[in-house]
Amino acid sequence: MRSPKMSRRDHLRLLGTGATALAGSAAGVLPVSGQTHGEPTAPESPEVIADRERRMKWWHAARFGMFIHWGLYSVIGQHEWAMEVEGIPVAQYEQLAKHFKPQPHAARAWAKLAKRAGQKYMVMTTKHHEGFCNFETKLTNYCAPKQGPGRDLVAEYVEAARAEGLRVGFYYSLMDWHHPDGARCATDEAARVRFVEYTHGLIRELMTQYGKIDVLWYDVSWPLTPEGWESEKMNKMVFELQPDIIVNNRNGLPGDFATPEQHITAPSEAGRAWETCMTMNDSWGYQKADDNWKSTKTIVRNLITCAHETGNYLLNIGPKPDGSIPEESVRVLTEVGEWMDKNGPTIYDSDRITAQDSYYANYTRRGNTLYMHVYFWPGETLAANWVPFFNPQSVVAIGGLQAKVLSAKLYASGTPVKFEQGDEYVRFMGLPVSTPDQPATVLAIECDQEPVVDHNDVRKYRKREGVGI
Repeated sequence: MRSPKMSRRDHLRLLGTGATALAGSAAGVLPVSGQTHGEPTAPESPEVIADRERRMKWWHAARFGMFIHWGLYSVIGQHEWAMEVEGIPVAQYEQLAKHFKPQPHAARAWAKLAKRAGQKYMVMTTKHHEGFCNFETKLTNYCAPKQGPGRDLVAEYVEAARAEGLRVGFYYSLMDWHHPDGARCATDEAARVRFVEYTHGLIRELMTQYGKIDVLWYDVSWPLTPEGWESEKMNKMVFELQPDIIVNNRNGLPGDFATPEQHITAPSEAGRAWETCMTMNDSWGYQKADDNWKSTKTIVRNLITCAHETGNYLLNIGPKPDGSIPEESVRVLTEVGEWMDKNGPTIYDSDRITAQDSYYANYTRRGNTLYMHVYFWPGETLAANWVPFFNPQSVVAIGGLQAKVLSAKLYASGTPVKFEQGDEYVRFMGLPVSTPDQPATVLAIECDQEPVVDHNDVRKYRKREGVGI
């Protein structure tokens, strides 16, 4: 993956300036932007739509997953792009394979942490851009069983995820900095045929060696287009071998879901499934000097925002070379899990909602129940001395709720909450002065119909008095 300060597309555009002659000089070659994210361009048949809904039902309900970036770059401890951005010679980088010796079954701790955090599925790097395979393959000896680890690390991961009842996903980078045909395939047709055969062969092994696989997460399609990669044939093989799998859009085809990275942005196409992938600090792979960790509050807010937009949140950990998890990742995910233990049902399997967030809260929905996630608890305010609206303290309010409130409660404790509903607002009154729950308190608000929140209605329709007071 990449640093959040620069998009992969921008990164590869810079990297590609020296390869402009390669890009576009042969059919099926990707432009220097380096990546195409396939998006739907034509209507799909009802049968295709129904099959996707069947395959993705669990995924939509899950909402929260764990991404794992782990490979030879972890030994360096300077981000997973070190091989390229530092210009490390291939012959020297290869030496890391002999010295990558993680502890046995490190993935068991990952899976236990994922479950504790409330995550429902995992996606692990089977091969990143460096070209090293973490799995058993007959196609190269540049793989974990034949190098330092001496065993199949993907098999250990699969076993660990299933032991915790989690769904299993495989990340696979199409781009390959190690394979001799990984760049020249752009200008040499014989090299393209060899490299595509190698790529399809590795994917076939991943789809046949580990039982049922739930997600295939392609990445970086440089230097070929979908036609050059033979992506249609690739996906056809995948679905023949794994009929229930879901795939993303990073082999240049639309796939089953879009993949915004390091930002939370739902696709413009109505109903398009999507998943934001994001780091916990600024690095995907282990970066020993990166201490820019996201807070528990930030991660919970991001998760709520994804659920609000009916998207998923794939949050990354970058294990150390021995497979252990950085301590800050453990601390934060444990705290996230404590919040999810009490509030998870307001996130999982949430329905599409038409609701603007406010400056201190956001919303999710299941049926006619509106969940108000309050990030900044109002507590007491001096305004209560003069403005009856803020009494009895504390008061949480929603402007522009287009439904009648039937009842309300603090979700985690089940404590009933008093409320008053006017034409433009509903006030929830007499709440605790201090926030009942951190990092967000959830109010469960039962309505007489599907709730809609439109603050603009307040602006347009509220009763106004004179010009002066």
